[in-house]
Amino acid sequence: MKWDTYSGRKRLAAHGLVYRALVRGREASLRAVEIAMGVTVSGEESEFASSSYEPETETEYAQARVPGRLYTSKTFANRNPNSADYGQPSRFVYQVLDDDGRSSSLQRQGEEWVVTPINGTRSQIKVLISREKGSLVDLWIQRVPAAGSGTVVKEVLRVRREDAIRLAEFFRRLMLIEPDGADTGIKLDEETLSALLNNPESASRMYESQAPALRALIADDEQAQDVVALAGRRAALERFRKMLDDDGFFDSQVEENKGKEAVWQRFFETNPWILGVGLGTQLFTSWSEEKLEQIVKGHSIAGDGKRADAVLRTSGLIQSMVFAEIKHHRTALLKDEYRPSVWSMSKELAGGISQAQVTVHQAVANVGERVARRGDDGFETADLTYLIRPRSFLIIGKLSEFKNDQGQHHPEKIRSFELARRHLQEPEVVTFDELLARAEWIVSNSA
Repeated sequence: MKWDTYSGRKRLAAHGLVYRALVRGREASLRAVEIAMGVTVSGEESEFASSSYEPETETEYAQARVPGRLYTSKTFANRNPNSADYGQPSRFVYQVLDDDGRSSSLQRQGEEWVVTPINGTRSQIKVLISREKGSLVDLWIQRVPAAGSGTVVKEVLRVRREDAIRLAEFFRRLMLIEPDGADTGIKLDEETLSALLNNPESASRMYESQAPALRALIADDEQAQDVVALAGRRAALERFRKMLDDDGFFDSQVEENKGKEAVWQRFFETNPWILGVGLGTQLFTSWSEEKLEQIVKGHSIAGDGKRADAVLRTSGLIQSMVFAEIKHHRTALLKDEYRPSVWSMSKELAGGISQAQVTVHQAVANVGERVARRGDDGFETADLTYLIRPRSFLIIGKLSEFKNDQGQHHPEKIRSFELARRHLQEPEVVTFDELLARAEWIVSNSA
């Protein structure tokens, strides 16, 4: 931003106007914003090429404007008696464009089109808006003569109302077209395109009829893949929260999956990324692409042996095995008040801790310090995973157990639970609502 004496004082004062309007809790008016941007001052155009120059005619105004800046007139009443906007508040909007010395004009001479170089020319876009913002009435493209030439601004093109809006829409849609990779052209009339862009049902019908082609386009578009992946994760988290909060919905899932723990087992198998990002500071991935649940025995992690609800491993150059036992969110964390202000762990929590510890112990005893994947030919591969004091997790219950319907906490229960799990080396106890909160935070910061 340049700060000559005149414009610097003017902009500083203008920014002060906008700031005071904001701190007083009022919406800064468009007029204050225009002043702060150096667009208009007291209804007169400002920020010309020379701060001391005072243009008088339309041509002089166009010659004095600075490329890259938007200029507006002050508001006036539309005085065209033939206009549907007669008497409505209106404004002119201007922007000038200077060529780079390589402009040319195309003129027909007999049967031939002749290209004539034009040096040092300026064009001006002039738009009339009336009634409300975005309501285009007229659009002109004008040729601006050089200063001192003695000529005036010349109209090159004038586009009225509907055509002006259509032209603006054309440029907006033009930004969506990729120039590369098209083997054939397409032809879309404006009604079809508008219906597609503005009517979700039309877009849905188009997707249904052209699903394979559109999927292929999305697969080739990295940004589209990110959008689809993020949308899928948000949908998974919505389902996660619904299973926690909607008892009727969860009960229906229990009937389908024949058990509370089976519901969560299937959900995490469908969305393994939630365990991967939600359990620890390292990224965990599933040991098997087919199932989270594995039976631990020998070097294959298959066959008869101790069943683990989720077998994961860390990511990186050196990968380590991670185990998780998955209960359900209705499992009680605490049971009875063992002594005044001291609450004992529930049978399910104590049993889940023992189960996780035995699973890890048997895995290390049976597999050893590391396990290598085997190829289809039975030979070991270089894909190694280590089991050196592997981490383990127990996913169980909800912290809302320690709050009543009014949202009040039970300090003694919270103290008993937190002390119990903080002094537990393994497994790490994580509640379902904690897992959801961490996954939601990561997705919300990935947009």
